[in-house]
Amino acid sequence: MIFDEDTDPKTKRAKPRLLDTMSVPDMKEYLVHLAEEIRRVEAEIEKREKHKNAVDAIFKKPG
Repeated sequence: MIFDEDTDPKTKRAKPRLLDTMSVPDMKEYLVHLAEEIRRVEAEIEKREKHKNAVDAIFKKPG
């Protein structure tokens, strides 16, 4: 979950974490978290694309 203090107010994007203060085990754990987040986003994209394709197929004109 992203909180207000974790986002750049200008871009509304998540701020990158400072790696300088993280240990190697912490960075590995962070990397696992990022990989999980990527999989979650990819699954949502796929779900939305399937939905859009289904809607497009319903309203597609024949011929």
